[in-house]
Amino acid sequence: MKLLLRLKFLGTDFCGWQFQPNARTVQKVLTDAARELLGTDCRITGCSRTDSGVHANDFAATLECGDGVCTIPPERLPAAFAVKLPHDVSVLSATPVAADFHPRYDVLYKEYIYRILLTPVPDPFLCGRVWHYPKRLLPDAEERMNACAAALVGRQDFASFMAAGSKIEDTVRCVKYCTVRREGDLLTLQIAADGFLYNMVRIIAGTLLLAGAGKLDADGMRKIIAAKDRAAAGATAPPEGLYLNKVVYSE
Repeated sequence: MKLLLRLKFLGTDFCGWQFQPNARTVQKVLTDAARELLGTDCRITGCSRTDSGVHANDFAATLECGDGVCTIPPERLPAAFAVKLPHDVSVLSATPVAADFHPRYDVLYKEYIYRILLTPVPDPFLCGRVWHYPKRLLPDAEERMNACAAALVGRQDFASFMAAGSKIEDTVRCVKYCTVRREGDLLTLQIAADGFLYNMVRIIAGTLLLAGAGKLDADGMRKIIAAKDRAAAGATAPPEGLYLNKVVYSE
C-alpha cells in the first residue's frame, strides 16, 4: 500500500525537508516516527525540497512500508502520528494512492506564499515566521508591486530568478498567478506555478520590494526576465517568510 500524507510543519528548527547527515530534517523526523508506529522501515518521499527555515502549510509525501503492509488504517494515521511527532510537524491526512503515483512528478502546480512584516521594530510573536522589513515603502506599494507581479505570469524563462550556481538547464516555468496584498503591516506575496527554480520565490519577493520602494516598474520587470541573468534581479529574501502553501494534483 502507498499512502499520500498531507503535512504541515514549522521550518524554523529544521534543516529543510531532505535527509542530511547529522541534521534535523522533516523527512528524518517523519521516517523515525513511522518506524515506531508501524514496526518496520518505511520509505517516505516528498513533493519537493525545502531549505532550512522554510515552512509548509501543505506538504505532500508518500509513505510505503517496507513489508508492504500498513498495520494502522489510513484514517487513524494522523492521530497516531501526533503521538510520535514533535510539536513543529503534523500529519493532517493519509490517503491510499496508486502504486505508480509520485508526489513530485505528478504535481499539477504548487502555490507558495511569502510574508513580509513592514514595521519599524520586529514582532516577537512572528519571529522566524515572516521577513521583518523595517524600511519604508511607498503609499501605493501594493499597486506598484502587483503591476510588476503581473509581468511574471505565463510561460517564460525565469533564469534571472534562479540562485547563482544552480545546475538546472531548463529554466522555463509557467506561472499561473502572482499577486501581492497588504493587510495592515503584513505584506503577502502569493504565487503558483507548474514548477519553481532554486530560490525563485525568494528572489521574486526581493525584486518586488524594489517596486514597492519605487525603484522598479513593469517594464523594468520585463527587462529583468528578458536578461536571463541572476545579477539583473533583486536580492534573495530570507527563508523565514516562505511557505509552501498548496500542492495540487489531478483527481
